[in-house]
Amino acid sequence: MEGLLIIVFVLGYLAITLEHPLKIDKAASAMITGVLCWTIYVTAATDYHDVVHHLEAHLGEISGILFFLLGAMTIVELIDAHDGFEILTERIKTTNKRKLLWLVCFITFFLSAALDNLTTTIVMISLLRKLISDWNDRLFFAGMIVVAANAGGAWSPLGDVTTTMLWIGGQITVANIVAMLLVPSLVCLLAPLLFLSPRLSGNVVPPKSVSTNGVITPMRERNTVFYLGLGCLLFVPIFKTLTHLPPFMGMLLGLGVMWVVTELIHSEKDEREKGTLSVLHALRKIDTPSILFFLGILMAVAALQSTGILTAVASWLDRTVQNTTAIVLIIGFLSAIVDNVPLVAAAQGMYSMKQYPVDHYFWEFLAYCAGTGGSALIIGSAAGVAAMGIENIRFGWYLRRITVWAVIGYLAGAAAYVLQYNLMH
Repeated sequence: MEGLLIIVFVLGYLAITLEHPLKIDKAASAMITGVLCWTIYVTAATDYHDVVHHLEAHLGEISGILFFLLGAMTIVELIDAHDGFEILTERIKTTNKRKLLWLVCFITFFLSAALDNLTTTIVMISLLRKLISDWNDRLFFAGMIVVAANAGGAWSPLGDVTTTMLWIGGQITVANIVAMLLVPSLVCLLAPLLFLSPRLSGNVVPPKSVSTNGVITPMRERNTVFYLGLGCLLFVPIFKTLTHLPPFMGMLLGLGVMWVVTELIHSEKDEREKGTLSVLHALRKIDTPSILFFLGILMAVAALQSTGILTAVASWLDRTVQNTTAIVLIIGFLSAIVDNVPLVAAAQGMYSMKQYPVDHYFWEFLAYCAGTGGSALIIGSAAGVAAMGIENIRFGWYLRRITVWAVIGYLAGAAAYVLQYNLMH
């Protein structure tokens, strides 16, 4: 049974990695893989009741992540529908390449911690189109936005789905992960910026005219939705600390508040006037395939965990590598080739909380490496894939122009974390 499970999982993983050449959405591959893994498990088991019990237990944990993502995506869509992100974009006036690179990267870094790296990448590349007309210049800035978004997302439980998974799983706490990863994540961004700045000169050429289509949201409505949405997202960790309820409960509370407020704001309008400004429209627009992908891949990993395969892999790694830092660094580099979600899910299954308790070095370093290691390749993170699609960035171009700087940042941040940890302990 174990051999067949591993074969199915590896084939499913390959299908996910080769999503674009195969032209099959990774959500479909993940769901098939997840169901097949549990089917093999239950077929080989002597007591199917025990298997169903394991499945239901894992599904309870997985649903917390999915509801959290559902609420966060809807709130972000509402802010975007009300042009809330214009509050940020309209404040950038400089055309100097060096200043603009630093400004854009730092906005991306901190914005991705409050929202998430995928959404921030989409918002910031949309901003670039209003600031830079030359496609080659825009490609370079977009590549650095990917690095900045992944670095910014790693130190926040809201910024990267893998950090969210570790937070919801109880492996890390909010205050500690922010305190321990803020400096390493910042170093991850500063290292490539310091190398690249001397190479940049001149000014970017802004587009001659920027046309906007659709309804322009009144400033009062725009500001209300933006600041309320941002407040709801930032309130989630506070809610968890005060009530000890799972994070998805705080996110659903925030979504409910946003729903009520937007309904009141547009109460005088008819359904046609509300259009894209309603929560119902935001729910239709959110990235549902990504949620189904998480469901499928987390179910598959849960099957490997329940059968003891992940525990055996962890034991093999410990015997072979025999160094926690090296193991986590390898996981980080692997996340540039394959998706970091199943890698972190596998690590959560391989290593128990008894072995590595809450806020242990292993979990903190894993959050950093899994969050930032994917920047090494354009396909290594959701932010990279989004940038690839929006600006038509070629794999080879990113490999030649950005990968070296992303790896330098990744290793510099990792060294900063190890040094900081040793100084503090």
